[in-house]
Amino acid sequence: MMLRRISLVFAAGVFGALINSLAVWASGRYGLSAMLGVGIAPLLTPAWLYPRLVWGGLWGLQLLLPLHGSPILLGVLLSLGPTLLQLLWVFPYRSGAGWLGLGLGVLTPLLVWGFNLIWAWSTVAWSRYAGR
Repeated sequence: MMLRRISLVFAAGVFGALINSLAVWASGRYGLSAMLGVGIAPLLTPAWLYPRLVWGGLWGLQLLLPLHGSPILLGVLLSLGPTLLQLLWVFPYRSGAGWLGLGLGVLTPLLVWGFNLIWAWSTVAWSRYAGR
């Protein structure tokens, strides 16, 4: 039974990561990021997408925790981990975009959180639909 739950929440996280990745790509491709003054515009390539799907699945494991509440609140809570990791570790230490990614634009933290909310709400929706 536990293996089923782990598989389900991992798959839900991968689904959320796919939706999130398409939103990030579309935002860059169609100019929303640039309109907001944020330099995030990735190319939709396997090298960019695959790690995001794996990480999304791993972040989905948070759904194994005894969290309760509305899907909206649960999504907000689940989005905080990946958002903080991106803003406090990935941007400053891995990509050179500075603290909170401010080197990419002042609204970067808000945009990153928005994209992670998309991931979290998609993940919660999939897990509930699939019977978590």
